[in-house]
Amino acid sequence: MNSARAQNFARTLSLVSTLALTGALAFGLGGCNRPALSDVTGSIGGQDALPKGDAELRQYAEEWGRRYDADRNDRRTALNYARALRRLSQHAQAVAVLQGLAVRHPNDMEVLGTYGKALAEAGRLQEAAKVLANAHTPERPNWSILSAQGSVADQLGDHAQAQNYYAAALKIRPNDPSVLSNLGLSYALARDLPRAEQSLRLAAAQPGADMRVRQNLALALALQGKFPEAEEVSRHDLSSIDAAANVASIRRMISQSNTWRDIKQIDRAARPKAAPDRDG
Repeated sequence: MNSARAQNFARTLSLVSTLALTGALAFGLGGCNRPALSDVTGSIGGQDALPKGDAELRQYAEEWGRRYDADRNDRRTALNYARALRRLSQHAQAVAVLQGLAVRHPNDMEVLGTYGKALAEAGRLQEAAKVLANAHTPERPNWSILSAQGSVADQLGDHAQAQNYYAAALKIRPNDPSVLSNLGLSYALARDLPRAEQSLRLAAAQPGADMRVRQNLALALALQGKFPEAEEVSRHDLSSIDAAANVASIRRMISQSNTWRDIKQIDRAARPKAAPDRDG
């Protein structure tokens, strides 16, 4: 592959896979809010679960926003308000809330972990990497923080380091579907599509796998030209029309950039040559 084509391949594959990695690829014509990085860091927000409906979530954010305005020093209030803001994709505002909280609680791992994830969602990756590195310790590693560190490393282009983070997270939380899904997308970003598919199939097979995991698998399949399989996976969560439309959009992106052809060339070059037939 010549240099220009290789750069084009890298841009297209990185674009498609990074969009999925950060949750910005809207599978389903209805779309959805960009999901926040996992908040499973311990006891964030106590028992104050976020509502699922959009209207209820906005009402929740307004309620905790009023409490935050009344007392910005209350840890629980700031965390709950920031969580709602993150879920509503109000990332800059969430970062501002959490930055102040982190100043007041500089040794609080839970606060630092949430702050680091919010920074990552806001695209402030270098800052996120520094904060997340201080959000747990080698003696007490946190699988959710490790996974977030992997996501940041992938977006910074260090896929080998990202995969090390995911592997460490999986030692603590074996077969977690979100970590396996991130690992699969990391392989895709590194142009190792067979391993990407393998990891994403394992992720999708887990009881806790959600729509995003399955649509990431569909993405990996489509990037290899396995369009019927990609549609079949997508139909688990979407109508036949929406599944076909999503796969068609990926197919158009691949076709416009010759990415599929380049993938096939890489795949053929990477395959071991068949041993000579001793009977022939």
